[in-house]
Amino acid sequence: MNLLTTGIANTGLGWRALFSVDSAAFNTGVGAGALVLTHGNGVDANTAVGAAAILLNRFGARNSAVGAAALLHNDGDETGMGSFNGAFGAFALNNNETGFSNNAVGDSALYRNINGAANTAVGDLALEVNDSSGSGAANNNTAVGASALQGNLTGSENTAVGAGAGANIDTGFNNTYLGNFVGTDADNESSTIRIGDISNGNGAGSLQCYVGGIWNNPQPVGGSVVVVTLDLDNDHLGYDAGVGRADAPAVPNRNIPQPRLRPQPHQQAMNDKVDKLETTVAQQQKQIETLTTQLREQAAQIQKVSAQLEMVRPTPRVVENR
Repeated sequence: MNLLTTGIANTGLGWRALFSVDSAAFNTGVGAGALVLTHGNGVDANTAVGAAAILLNRFGARNSAVGAAALLHNDGDETGMGSFNGAFGAFALNNNETGFSNNAVGDSALYRNINGAANTAVGDLALEVNDSSGSGAANNNTAVGASALQGNLTGSENTAVGAGAGANIDTGFNNTYLGNFVGTDADNESSTIRIGDISNGNGAGSLQCYVGGIWNNPQPVGGSVVVVTLDLDNDHLGYDAGVGRADAPAVPNRNIPQPRLRPQPHQQAMNDKVDKLETTVAQQQKQIETLTTQLREQAAQIQKVSAQLEMVRPTPRVVENR
């Protein structure tokens, strides 16, 4: 770290870490070149752990990067762009420049994102090419799973959970995919929900489906026939006549889990001392009882020997005085 600095509470460990910090404050750079260009008033509270982590940042603030070359190109500007990002994994958010409020967890997660904002990628290569064009249109996407939404370029408001889920999405928006590889055989689309369907590429999709909240509603047909209806006013799935089925199971009442109380360290120490003292007292009590028994036996032996001595003692003679 450059010693000619007016910034406070900065920590730089490694070759050129926080070298140009100047008046920036509360930054931590650990690793060769970490936060090397970060400087200036207000460029605060960045944390970079790993060689070249947040290497080229000048104006971005409150970023956290853990991993080699994580947030490497993050730069930002004076308006707050390029801030509030979290990157955990080698090359996570590697190309980010002015994108903000992004979170990438996994190697190369959100790797090519430049200006996209408010994206969340959890898994290796998740949202890898998101906003690689730099248009800034690929925002508010959530990808959980290795390579989830890997090919998304300008799509926004997409949610994909599962390894390889949403591989078909390029420019589509407002899609919700759930299940590994869902969307593999689907075209680029928008406003579509897919849950473990045949688009996953295995030729069958999920083979059975269970959905709660339908069976327990009254059915207009009656008997064993279940009619799935949709209220177009509020997207409520299932027929609702105001009263549930009489044979519907009751909702279990589960108590809120209570946190386990841990004894304070000093209290635990006192408890340990009391336990040890109680053990010691019990041992001493047993020893006292043993000694008492032995003393009683010895006293009985002494009394017996004394009685025997009395029996063999000679009778004293009287000397006449003539």
